[in-house]
Amino acid sequence: MGDVLAGIHATWEFEPDAVLIRFERGIRAPRLFHTLRERRIPHEALASVTLSRGKRGTVVLHAVPRPGADPLMEAASGQLKEGSDPYRLVLPADRETLAEYYGDELRALLGPEAKEPADRFLVAAPEAPLQFKAYDGKASFDGRQVAFRWFWTGASSAKWKAGDQTFPVRELSGVEWRSPDVLDGYLRLLRRGHEGDIQPAQADQDPAAVVFGLGYGPVHESLPFAAAVLAAVRESGAASPVPVAVASGRRDPADIAERIRHLGELHQAGLVTDEEFAAKKAELLAQL
Repeated sequence: MGDVLAGIHATWEFEPDAVLIRFERGIRAPRLFHTLRERRIPHEALASVTLSRGKRGTVVLHAVPRPGADPLMEAASGQLKEGSDPYRLVLPADRETLAEYYGDELRALLGPEAKEPADRFLVAAPEAPLQFKAYDGKASFDGRQVAFRWFWTGASSAKWKAGDQTFPVRELSGVEWRSPDVLDGYLRLLRRGHEGDIQPAQADQDPAAVVFGLGYGPVHESLPFAAAVLAAVRESGAASPVPVAVASGRRDPADIAERIRHLGELHQAGLVTDEEFAAKKAELLAQL
């Protein structure tokens, strides 16, 4: 088709074999859209296309992805709020006829595979490196391994006892993401060869998980992270290995600096006493 349909917070460009979605980065746009920037959705990744009436004089063109086609939507597992769904294009009601035309054109391009789940990811995942701050630690992913570095003020004693964790992608079987918009949100890594093991029921007791909280692990940071890890896990397809022991020795100076900064924020907020701040800062600096 080669045409462009501009909506509220996003623009769809119709290519011969895909829809290129460019997201607006305005102040009113969902922050997840800011992070995604643009996504190319191949026609073969779509299950259906619908048009419906929206709120306050709008219509919504909705391209529904096939199950298993998009790592972002697989990680979200139906938990995204409607307004943050990257497959919804909201337009003024006076553009309904135009939206209906493009919806029909796009629908006609869907093949018989649209009725079946995809056997592989067809939409590109967010690119590493990625990181975000959870309530109890910092999560980072470099494309090859996931690292959890615990915060002294947030991590449980079980996590401190286990120590900082590093998980090579080849040792993972999946990712479980529970939205920070609900109570007890978290990101949990599922390890190969541990399917029969009993994992701690609470994520704050599981060294393979980080927990969210108010201002920690927001959707626009933790969901792309989860999607990138999930895509890397699917691509690896490795056999189940043994768990990795956390290496001892000197820590990354950047990680120490981040912990001290976080500690300083808590100190300024009155959540840590002067004595506790000084003692913990000295302990962290001794690890350099």
